Amino acid sequence: MSELLGIARFKLHEGKLDEFKRLSAQAMEIVRTKDTGTLQYDTYFNDDRSECVVIERYRDSEAAIEHAANLRDLSESILATVSVVHGEVLGEPSAELRANLADSEVPQLFTPYESM
Repeated sequence: MSELLGIARFKLHEGKLDEFKRLSAQAMEIVRTKDTGTLQYDTYFNDDRSECVVIERYRDSEAAIEHAANLRDLSESILATVSVVHGEVLGEPSAELRANLADSEVPQLFTPYESM
């Protein structure tokens, strides 16, 4: 199994900062109480709070799948407060995770150089 790193950059919609922060706090609580393989889940804002970067690290593909399932009910609401600038998943995702991400607007997949 391979550890995965997710990086997503978002531009917040005008007037949606407080809503995004409220939803992000709910997401963090879910990560803390339900996720079993999320190693990192952090949000960073630029100085004027118009953009943010979310860094996510998972033990393996199964942990990333579990995380997505745990946040399923919140994801649509969160994505309604932002525009996706870009996103990446770094590592070697399983075939199941690749299939799950195929229709997602966020990540591009990058595999380690050693695996090429």
